[in-house]
Amino acid sequence: MTVAAAEPPRRARLPRVGRAALEYAGFLPTIVLLGLFFLVPLGIIVCYSFWETVDYSVVHHWTTENYRYFFSVTAYVSTMWATLWVAVAATAIAIGLAFPFAYWLSRYVPKRLRAPLLVLVIVPFWSSYLLRVYSWLTILGDHGVLNRFLHWVGITRHPLGVFLYDRPAVILVLVYLYFPFGALTLYSSIERFDWNQLRAAMDLGASPLTAIFRILVPQIRPGIITAVIFVFIPILGEYLTPQIVGGTGGVMIGNLIVNFFQSAEYTRGAAASLLIALFIVALLAVFRKSLSSRDAYGA
Repeated sequence: MTVAAAEPPRRARLPRVGRAALEYAGFLPTIVLLGLFFLVPLGIIVCYSFWETVDYSVVHHWTTENYRYFFSVTAYVSTMWATLWVAVAATAIAIGLAFPFAYWLSRYVPKRLRAPLLVLVIVPFWSSYLLRVYSWLTILGDHGVLNRFLHWVGITRHPLGVFLYDRPAVILVLVYLYFPFGALTLYSSIERFDWNQLRAAMDLGASPLTAIFRILVPQIRPGIITAVIFVFIPILGEYLTPQIVGGTGGVMIGNLIVNFFQSAEYTRGAAASLLIALFIVALLAVFRKSLSSRDAYGA
């Protein structure tokens, strides 16, 4: 009797399991994709970072020497710090320019004109990333537009080489490249803001700037954080921009990692890559509680 009574719930349980498996079957391609092209390579990088390179061959000997070596070389540590402050500076400038643009577009531009202006923001994505970076050589180079203009107005007689192959040039180009990410993300948040709250605050005596920072900014904070992440994290791994416009004076951690792998120092390159990955994970963990997909993406 006990066995007979237990069988119906078991039979009922099996269809429920089948339905649940069917419902989540749509995630299978994503799981396979992430597993093959993200988790597996990440696991390989983690293993390599704890192995050794001897005579250009990877030896499966577990050690933390790669990390000790990285932090023992002053040039590597200074490059990492330089990468962080360049990323912070470029992100701050990009968000600082994107916020007033998104504010102006959301509040003062008629709705019929917003779409064309947003298209202008997206237009750079229609061209190659490499082409956009190389175009700055014709602007900042010795015979570029900027030097020609300075010579034409009589400010200089010879081309100035201060515009290229240094960190300010890298920051300028990074701001140009990642401004659209910040502008589009902030616009999606500001567009849904109730402007009557801002008017009410100013009617009660608040100045426009006070109303913006006390009323608007707290309500779109998830969107601001998302915009910062969208800009800051890709900049940390930048390689082409520092390589093309930064030269030896604008080296970032991405260039250092490439140099490791080109020199067949795979384990040290893996360790440097993992350090950046761990920093990004820590950053996301800090901002996790402030992120809301609904608020940040304009749902």
